[in-house]
Amino acid sequence: MQTKTYAGIPEEFAKLEQAKIVLIPVPYDGTSTWQKGADKGPEAFLNASENMELYDIETDTEVYQQGVFLAEPVTENASPETMVQAVHEVTKKYIKKNKFVTIFGGEHSVSIGTIRAFNETFNNLTVLHIDAHADLRKTYEGSTCNHACAVYEASQTTNLIQVGIRSMDVKEKTVMDQEKTYFAHEMAIDDSWMDSAIDQMTDNVFITFDLDALDPSIMPSTGTPEPGGLFWYETLDFLKQVFAEKNVVGFDIVELCPNDKEKSSDFLAAKLYYKMLSYKFMNEAIDEDYDNTYSKAEQKNNVSKFSDNDEY
Repeated sequence: MQTKTYAGIPEEFAKLEQAKIVLIPVPYDGTSTWQKGADKGPEAFLNASENMELYDIETDTEVYQQGVFLAEPVTENASPETMVQAVHEVTKKYIKKNKFVTIFGGEHSVSIGTIRAFNETFNNLTVLHIDAHADLRKTYEGSTCNHACAVYEASQTTNLIQVGIRSMDVKEKTVMDQEKTYFAHEMAIDDSWMDSAIDQMTDNVFITFDLDALDPSIMPSTGTPEPGGLFWYETLDFLKQVFAEKNVVGFDIVELCPNDKEKSSDFLAAKLYYKMLSYKFMNEAIDEDYDNTYSKAEQKNNVSKFSDNDEY
């Protein structure tokens, strides 16, 4: 992978010392069980990013001017376990440098390391898991660091909110908190799901976004596409509300499986990443210092998934 500046931004905005944002590529595809190629995702994402307009119309901002440092990719691939450990260490290193840390995978096992780092750094963390798949297996194919286990650890150690789920093994029901799970078929008929999900979040939120959460009509290039997914504007509406109402401490995006004959998915991933940054910093002046030490008193959210007067 060529390590140029993110999106071709000028060097003055790409230096670690001045940048508020760090982007860590993790080109890993060691545990995928259907279509391979997620290890090519970070490079395809970066190439597409160079072709974006860097002015965001909706937020009237140019968020790259907050500074985006493109870190060296994490290339450890001797085993899923060593990859997770490497991602954990690198992610935590940059969090401790007072940066807004973002990660682009790679397949979803990458997130085991990222979530672990954020959970060790921020109090009372909510993990917002946006995905087609539950990813709640304790082990799969002999490893706890498989993509099918991506948020099992988070289910045990954080406040896990799952959105867009429409594929899972029956055994995962024994782990899943269904009061904090928003199934795609429910979301299709209940337009209160966004407010409900946000109400169940604590103050500090980490977002792990698997691109197969999106409908394959707009995101075909992913390892395990599932029909019935999220669409562009409802996704942005939800994310914008989360960023506005909660302290999003970081995020990762995973499971871009690029296809040489279909480039729109690469570009969508690039735009999604830039949109999420734009929502995070839309109200922050460029010369304003970033502070990632935000923490409120311990808080537990046990709000019911649906209000008592919901009717179906």
